[in-house]
Amino acid sequence: MKIPLIIFILFLSCQSYAQKTFWASRVIAFSSEYSDANTTKENRAIQVLGKPNVLPQLGKSVCAWQPQTQDNPQEEFLIVGFDTLMTIRQIAVAENFGQGCIVKIESFDEYDNLKPLWVNKNVPTADIGKMTNIILSKLTNFKVRGIKIVLNTSRVKDWNEIDAIGISQSEIPIKATINLAKNLPSEIIKENLGSNVNSAYREIAPVIAPDGKTLYYTRWKHPDNLGNSKNQDVWFSEMQKDGKWGMAKPIGQPINNTEHNAICAISPDGKTILLNNVYMKDGSMAKGVSMSTKTATGWGFPKSITVKNFRNKSDYAEYSFSPNGRVMIMTGQFTETQGGKDIYVSFLQADDTWSEPKDLGKKINSADEESTPFIAADGKTLYFSTKGISGYGNNDIFLSRRLDDTWLQWSEPENLGSVINTAEWDGYFTISALSDFAYFSSQENSLGEEDIFKLAVPESIKPSAVVQITGGVYNKVDNKPISARIKVQSMTDGDTVCVSYDPLTGDYKMMLPTKQSYTISATKKGFMAVSEPLDFMKETNFKEVKKNIYLLPIEAGQRMTLNSVFFEQSKAVIIDTSFPELDRIVRAMKENPTMEIMLEGHTDNQGDWNANLLLSKERVEEVQKYLAIKGINMKRIQVQGYGSTRPVASNNSEEKRRLNRRVEVTIIKN
Repeated sequence: MKIPLIIFILFLSCQSYAQKTFWASRVIAFSSEYSDANTTKENRAIQVLGKPNVLPQLGKSVCAWQPQTQDNPQEEFLIVGFDTLMTIRQIAVAENFGQGCIVKIESFDEYDNLKPLWVNKNVPTADIGKMTNIILSKLTNFKVRGIKIVLNTSRVKDWNEIDAIGISQSEIPIKATINLAKNLPSEIIKENLGSNVNSAYREIAPVIAPDGKTLYYTRWKHPDNLGNSKNQDVWFSEMQKDGKWGMAKPIGQPINNTEHNAICAISPDGKTILLNNVYMKDGSMAKGVSMSTKTATGWGFPKSITVKNFRNKSDYAEYSFSPNGRVMIMTGQFTETQGGKDIYVSFLQADDTWSEPKDLGKKINSADEESTPFIAADGKTLYFSTKGISGYGNNDIFLSRRLDDTWLQWSEPENLGSVINTAEWDGYFTISALSDFAYFSSQENSLGEEDIFKLAVPESIKPSAVVQITGGVYNKVDNKPISARIKVQSMTDGDTVCVSYDPLTGDYKMMLPTKQSYTISATKKGFMAVSEPLDFMKETNFKEVKKNIYLLPIEAGQRMTLNSVFFEQSKAVIIDTSFPELDRIVRAMKENPTMEIMLEGHTDNQGDWNANLLLSKERVEEVQKYLAIKGINMKRIQVQGYGSTRPVASNNSEEKRRLNRRVEVTIIKN
């Protein structure tokens, strides 16, 4: 009975292998490739590698190989290799422009012998381009290592381009497809925001505030823009009680001036915006990016952001914040660009400068221009616009999801579909933190040039859900608000997820991805730092959480619970996620060198009474040792274990017992 089963499995395996398309993975040789002083990788031979970037659309593209000259009577050729060594039944050549010039196709076997496969005896047609499928009568009797495409470019006038070369063991014609996002609805209603927001002029780059109630965008050539040239200015519209957008207004000075002004992103608390260009005191502008903070009197003068080795060759750039404000996505044309503008990532450094931009890689960036990147509130979903990936015409909008914490590994970009994307230029796709509506720019059915549209976001292209957490920081003694630095850290690896600081009110607002656990802490000089756990592991939808934090002034007699200090089950072994909270105690004691504390350990009432008493003492002794290792004199730290004798809650449930298992700190001397 086992033999037929094994044969059947092998048969299926062969069938699966036969249906697979293998695209060229390396260039071995070529006769020529197009280049000029303004190109880097555009139209080079390497553009033939991988799956098609142009087809099923037709036309010229920098993402295809183009010989150096057109209508060349001399032979042009390209030799490519593959990651597999196999017999083949089919060769597919994606001729996106000037098709009909291929005169023959040859192959190299595993011993590098050149074998003829096909000779073109057809007269060129008027077709601009197509996927040329060469189906052989049977599988080759040798394994193919490489393919050689030979062209006579004088057969068709104008330029000739090849987008991709593929091989297969199947006789089913290989087709070029668009990588569509899954489960897109057949109908998506795109709503023009109307004349209160849009005009006969250009409205682009929408930025929606985290609460979804204020829409910022950039307007070009509008009569009410500043200056004689009516360059770009930032405008905004506010949501009215009836759910409609109010009449738009210019944001005014100092953000708007006579030069180009454009908003790029907004922070989760809605109090900081990212702006294109660097604002000079004399009113002029320079390449770069600036930040403006909202105060009681309005938006402050934009301050430049320093990005290491920022040398953008392009006249244009776009920027987007990560929700934690510590990662910036940008576009620019740098030395190592794939071609045109690419999308890069930069990280906030300890000195408040930003690291040298890193290219997001070939999955995202192409030889064509990438633009309008937007990182959603989950910090993982990237929306961007490009013509360098197969789509529906001009620039299309795509999404990709971040795969790791390097910000350099991304999923295969997915096209948002023909209802959202048109034959015209589409971009500037942004989604509110609630993930209910998306806002974007489009020319289709506009009041003039580009307009701002919105649509209800289909489930399959939504970012992951987030929790919006808001609150304030207060003095625990008198309940008065105080300004403090708020930090959220992951309980998985201790990495800082988000930082917030409002010097005026102490209020904060953050967006945190669901299905994770965090600790939130507040620090201010003269107060004991406080940390509390946040568990959003079971949350799957957007949720608003109000969390006020109370700081204890460093005064004799004050007591606090170390909410984020944990131990292994029934052991006096500190869990690693406790260290950030203990480090805050260390910092406070170093800042206050005369400060002395009492560490008190407590347990629930489960198990042996004497064992619990001993365990509570051993645990606070371990905390004492940790503080000592970090440089605190043990004479400044007293310890006491109380076991289960001082509960703060009943022991009738696990939730209540958890409150009783705690370490408390009392300030003996300040």
